[in-house]
Amino acid sequence: MSDEKTKDLRDAVPDAAAHVLRDGHEIPQLGFGTYPMDDAEAEALIPEALWRGYRLVDTAVNYGNERGVGRGIRSSGIPRDEVFLASKIPGRDQGRDGVRRSLEGTLERLGTDHLDLYLIHWPNPSADLYVQTWQAMREARDEGLVRSLGVSNFLPEHLLRLEAETGEMPVVNQVELHPQYQQEALRAFHDEHRILTQAWSPLGRKTDLLQSEWLAEIARHQGRTPAQVVLRWHVQSGIVPIPKSSDTGRMAENIDVFGWELTDEQMERLRMMHTGISGSGFDPAVHEEM
Repeated sequence: MSDEKTKDLRDAVPDAAAHVLRDGHEIPQLGFGTYPMDDAEAEALIPEALWRGYRLVDTAVNYGNERGVGRGIRSSGIPRDEVFLASKIPGRDQGRDGVRRSLEGTLERLGTDHLDLYLIHWPNPSADLYVQTWQAMREARDEGLVRSLGVSNFLPEHLLRLEAETGEMPVVNQVELHPQYQQEALRAFHDEHRILTQAWSPLGRKTDLLQSEWLAEIARHQGRTPAQVVLRWHVQSGIVPIPKSSDTGRMAENIDVFGWELTDEQMERLRMMHTGISGSGFDPAVHEEM
């Protein structure tokens, strides 16, 4: 893509403010998810996302696409220091001895010397290694290999244990979250402890969320799509959603959620869509991810 075309696409996206994490680092208000892309898809789609204004890219060892993500970032022409890059350590690499090896592999595949955010993918409570893992991640941060530390799919009991045994809680917890599964109690816990909530499956993958008549009505009144309304709900709620799309048109729509707002009544209508039913069915209290 020409430099002129790239500039046109970037200028078409309203500037989005960043959240300031508890550790002082900034994170964009909306990101680009890469599950379930393979390397080839990621290499092709990451530049398209970055050209359209995304600056947070989320991947994981278990997505199997870190090489493609790294190649896509480099081929985009967007400087590395303008991209907030996050990845996750898998369950099989948890434990003090596994973290450094896993992180070095992630950095090599991504072609970078640091991550902006490093997450434990799942707590895997039966393995009981997440505290050791957290301690080793803190050491990697002290060496400059990682800037911010977070977790994914952790419950308050896991977060409190990290604090009790290491003196530090994560700055981010990335969890399944959308209007039908709002995690209000967990979000309140996050707010109390200054943990930013990130949302995977923000558009309710494997649910009928986007077919809701209530959602369609709000979208008509706003002159937006149902997906834009849901993503605006996340942003307006202080949540960082990371939608994934392979369609460049939807990429552009998904990030066009700034410069306009939902009304208080519309936010309340969306709050009432909560069913408490997970689209994934994974329970962090028992789920094991390797």
